[in-house]
Amino acid sequence: MNLSELKFYIVIPAHNEAEYIQETLMSLANQTLLPKKIVVVDDHSTDATSEVISRCTKKFPFIQLVNITSQDKHLPGSKVIHAFYKGFETLDDDYDIICKFDADLIFPENYLAKIAEIFTNNPKCGMAGGFCTINKNGSWEIENLTNKDHVRGALKAYRKACFKDIGGLKPAMGWDTADELLAQFHGWEVITEASLLVKHLKPTGKTYDKTARYKQGEAFYRMRYGFWLTTIASLKLALKKGKPFLTLDYLNGYFKAKKNTSQFLVSKDEGSFIRKLRWEKIKHKFI
Repeated sequence: MNLSELKFYIVIPAHNEAEYIQETLMSLANQTLLPKKIVVVDDHSTDATSEVISRCTKKFPFIQLVNITSQDKHLPGSKVIHAFYKGFETLDDDYDIICKFDADLIFPENYLAKIAEIFTNNPKCGMAGGFCTINKNGSWEIENLTNKDHVRGALKAYRKACFKDIGGLKPAMGWDTADELLAQFHGWEVITEASLLVKHLKPTGKTYDKTARYKQGEAFYRMRYGFWLTTIASLKLALKKGKPFLTLDYLNGYFKAKKNTSQFLVSKDEGSFIRKLRWEKIKHKFI
């Protein structure tokens, strides 16, 4: 299949993004490889988000607005994925690549073309993405919250077969880690492209509820990390955020989830694979 024949469907969950959403949509409407469909899901915004999107839908027929009302509390994971699926449900199955993008990004004009090239050149690639950058004193620098082999939740692109193999996206915090681990469990590769730098206009987690800090530990438990792997992952994430004491909150969340017998996001076999994969990466890093 030629690059130009790849059909991209994009779903963008949005909540109070009037300040940013137009720039996001314009950057996608100006791609060298245009998406076939974009669905923006306005989840109970109290600003002019819907009005801004509506103006874009009149100009670009491949952009659609869906309005929904969900709970007001903004916890990472569940709210955004529920919104994603409200948009996904409006789409048909005639796509090659499904994307979940955030509403506060500016994409370089070759973004989708380059992602299409990655999927075309590597039939084993199930997921691909570039990197988010943030403005630091006038300079756009990579938002260094994760490893360079991880596709940020803000700009996920999935091959249809991979998306179906992993059972779609999990409505819980940790969904954007679970998807990659499950993709690898099913034999898919996750590819990041260092040349694709996307401007992230709003810092990650800026609008999260304070109780969200416990959700990270819960996510580690639900992905069957186990205590020691959770401890290492918690410390690493807390240090990346420059807040080492968050480690205790993450571990607290882990034990709360364990005590409450929270439902796992993955099966026992998938959990075993995930732990083995994580330990191998840790050993590879230090040996």
